[in-house]
Amino acid sequence: MEYTVPKKFPTTVVGSYPKLPPASKALKLRKRKEIGEEEFRSLIEEAIKGVVEDQIWAGVDIISDGEQSREDMVVYFAEIMEGYVPGEWVKIFDNVYFRKPIIVGRIEWTKPMTLDDWKTATKYSQGRPVKGILTGPYTMLEWSFDLHYGDRYEVIMELARVLRKEIEALVAAGAKYIQVDEPALSTRPWKEEAEMLGEALKVMLKGIEAKKIVHICFGRIERIIPYILDYPVDQFDFELRNSDFRLLPYLKEYGYDKEIGYGVVDVHSTQVETVEEIKEAIDRIMKLDILPPEKIYIDPDCGLKRLPREIAKMKLKNMVEAARIAREEW
Repeated sequence: MEYTVPKKFPTTVVGSYPKLPPASKALKLRKRKEIGEEEFRSLIEEAIKGVVEDQIWAGVDIISDGEQSREDMVVYFAEIMEGYVPGEWVKIFDNVYFRKPIIVGRIEWTKPMTLDDWKTATKYSQGRPVKGILTGPYTMLEWSFDLHYGDRYEVIMELARVLRKEIEALVAAGAKYIQVDEPALSTRPWKEEAEMLGEALKVMLKGIEAKKIVHICFGRIERIIPYILDYPVDQFDFELRNSDFRLLPYLKEYGYDKEIGYGVVDVHSTQVETVEEIKEAIDRIMKLDILPPEKIYIDPDCGLKRLPREIAKMKLKNMVEAARIAREEW
């Protein structure tokens, strides 16, 4: 059964979703070495099924597996690739910590890292397309310690070559949407950094037959807009709601013409945006005449993992309803 994605204002998610109880249980038991891979996969499948059901209930067009098997967006990949070892606990913000991985040898791709979860989500998606989502080379480096290469450009290009193999595995399995998450880029919004990632993306994405997306969120994104417009991607996914849509005038000024993942839901707030508020956000970009509705994908600012599940569901439901109303008007 194939699902028809709306031509105007299709709705999607950035990726992560609140951890469902089976996933929390699976991660805890595996860490304690109390379960094997088969039982782990069974619990993760149950969680992914629940995530997919929530997104279908809300009416989302292009969905994700909710990243249920990932405790952290960098550590997850570092634990599977060769060349990394675990590091010490590092504070990210507030009371959130992670074990910053250390690069101690040549980085190698040994096996698919996201494919099983993508296949599981696809199994339950009722024909809806499922994004293949991976953390990009820039963020993998920024949120690691490098004790092997000693050169930022070399590490990022190495990671690009390794991560391309993951993308190829997803596309070979049938993934039509590939999203590279690069939240770290906005923390160093400089021309040379943006251009370095651009070179890495050419390695990762050249010749890939899928819709290619880069997600960047939170930070002074407007400073790097001129340097990312020629990235070999179809779409940029931006956080906008949390920053009060500060980026929109800059997109207008620089003649932005790629597709946009338009963040209209604040993932750092437990207040559920009303349908009317989200519709007003859609009207805002349309009145600036930046892009046609066919190039505007409606989604949250970032992943939903830090929200309570019921709040995440309602945010998505209101988002989908606002997009439906906007299709009738625009």
